[in-house]
Amino acid sequence: MATSPVVPDPELVDDRTDSGRLDDDTGRRRIIAIVIAMVLLAEVVPFQLSMVGAALQKITKTFSGVGADINWAIILPGVVGAAVTPILGKLSDMWGKKRIFLVCAAFFLVGSLLDALTSNWWVFLAGRGLQAFSVAMSVITYGLVRDLLPRRYVPLALGVVASGVGFSAVIGPVVAGLLVDNYDWRAMFWFLVIYTAVTAALFTVLVPESALRSRQRIQPYGVLALAVGMLATLIYVDKGHDWGWGRPTSLIWLIAGLVLIAAFYLIETRSSAPIMDMRLLLGPKMRWTLLMVLFGIGGFAVVPTATGYMTQTPGAEELRQNVIQGVLAQAHRTAGVNLNPAAVHVTLDPGYHYGSGYGMLSYALHIGVMTGAVGMIFGPIAGLLARRIGARVPAVIACVVVILVAIGFAFAVPHYSWVTFALLSAVFGIGFAFFYTAASVLIVDGVPEGQHGIGSGMLGAIMGLGTAIGTAVMTALQAAHPITAHIEVMGRTVTQPIPQVFADRGYVLTFWTMAGAVLIALVVAVVMRHGRGPSSAGSTEP
Repeated sequence: MATSPVVPDPELVDDRTDSGRLDDDTGRRRIIAIVIAMVLLAEVVPFQLSMVGAALQKITKTFSGVGADINWAIILPGVVGAAVTPILGKLSDMWGKKRIFLVCAAFFLVGSLLDALTSNWWVFLAGRGLQAFSVAMSVITYGLVRDLLPRRYVPLALGVVASGVGFSAVIGPVVAGLLVDNYDWRAMFWFLVIYTAVTAALFTVLVPESALRSRQRIQPYGVLALAVGMLATLIYVDKGHDWGWGRPTSLIWLIAGLVLIAAFYLIETRSSAPIMDMRLLLGPKMRWTLLMVLFGIGGFAVVPTATGYMTQTPGAEELRQNVIQGVLAQAHRTAGVNLNPAAVHVTLDPGYHYGSGYGMLSYALHIGVMTGAVGMIFGPIAGLLARRIGARVPAVIACVVVILVAIGFAFAVPHYSWVTFALLSAVFGIGFAFFYTAASVLIVDGVPEGQHGIGSGMLGAIMGLGTAIGTAVMTALQAAHPITAHIEVMGRTVTQPIPQVFADRGYVLTFWTMAGAVLIALVVAVVMRHGRGPSSAGSTEP
C-alpha cells in the first residue's frame, strides 16, 4: 500500500537552500571589505554606549534636576533594546538580515537627531529609546558573519567584531571628549548622525544580503510583557530608597513587574508564533550561555560608566572651593556684600576620595583608551582560541579577569589614583574582548541556521536586560549614599545637598555587587558543556 508523502507545515519550513555564503576562493580583499563595512556600521552601538556613559557627568549639567536618575540614559536603552531585539532578530530571519540592519540604523539616526536638538529630559530619553534599536545591529552582525563568510573565517571574524567594540572604546571617548570639551554634549550626537549616514551608505554598497529566510508569524505579546515587567521592576530598584522599600505604593511596582515577567513565560510557551522559542531558549546550549551573559554583562556596562563618572567629578577640595565661591557670589548678588573667603567654612558629609575633575578628553586619554586598546588586541586572540579549543575557555578567562578588576576598583576607590584606575581599565579590556567574543561564538555555534536571528535576538535581549539591571543597581546605590555640604557663614550653618556627587561607599558597593554577579557567570561558564570543543563556525544542525 502506497503511503502519502508528509507535507510539512509551511509556517515551519526553513529555506536553507542557499545562504549566499561566499566561496572559500573568494578574494580576501572582498571578505575584509565586507567585515569592515559591517563592523563600522555596527559600531554605532558601542560608540553611543562609550560616549554617553563617559559623558553622563557633563550631560547632567543640562538636566541638573534629575539627580542619580541621569543613569536612565543608560537603563532605558537597555530595556527598550531587550524588547525590540528579539522581534528584530526574528524579522531578520524572515525578511533579510541586511534589510533589518538598515532599518535599525535609520531608527538610531532619528534618535541621535532628537538628542542633538533637545534640552528637554523626556525628549532626550525618547531619543535614547530610539537609539536602542541599534542593539539589534550587533547581534544581526553575528548572523551576517555566519551566513556570508566561508566557515573557516567565521570565528576569527567574530573576534574582529568584538575587537571592533574595543576600537569604539578607544575612539568613542576621544571623539566625544574633543566635541564636548570644545562645544557641548549635543555635538557628539551630531557626530553620530553623520557617522551613521556615512557608514550606512558604505554598508549598503559593500555587504550582500543573506539569502536565508524562515517563513514564520510574529506574536510580540510575550516579549512586550517581559519589557514592561523589567521596566516596572527596575523602577522599584531605582526608586525604592526614595519611596520606601516596604511601602505598598512602592511594592506595587515590584509585584506588577514580577507578574508580567511570569506572564512572558506563559505567553511564549502557549503562543503559536512565539518571538522567543522556549524550546530553543531552554535548551542546554542557549540556557547556559544566556544565563552566563545575564549575570556577566552588568559588570561590563557598569565599570566604564562608573569610572567615567568618578574621574570627571572634581576632587573633594576642589568641590569645597567651588561651594565657597558659590556662596560668595550669591552673597554679592543678593545682598551686595563682599565676604572674605576665610569667613566661609564648608564641610562635606561624608567626604569622598575619588575625582580628578577631568574633562571628557582628559578622561579618554587617561582612562578610556586603556580598555579599548587592550580590547582591540585580545578580541582576535579570543576568536582564535574559540576556533582551536572552544569558546568556553575565553568565557572563563573573561569572568575571572572582570571579577579581579571589580574587586580592585572596590579597594581602589577610598585610595583613589588615576594611575590605578588606568591600569585596572587596561586589564578590564582583556575581559571585555574575551567575553564579547565568547558570547557571540557560543550563540553562533548553538543555534540552527534558520533560527540564527532568533538566537541572536535572545542574546541581544539578555545583554540589554543585564545592562539595565546593572546600571539600575548602581543608580540605587549612588542615590542611597549622597553627599551634603554643611556651610557655616558668620555663625550660621546651612545644609545643602550636592547634586551628582556620591560617597565612596556607593561606588564600593557597586563594584562588590558587580563582582558577585560576574562570579555567578563564572560558575555557569565552568559547569556548562557547550563550547568545550573547537568552534563549529555555525554548522549546527537543527
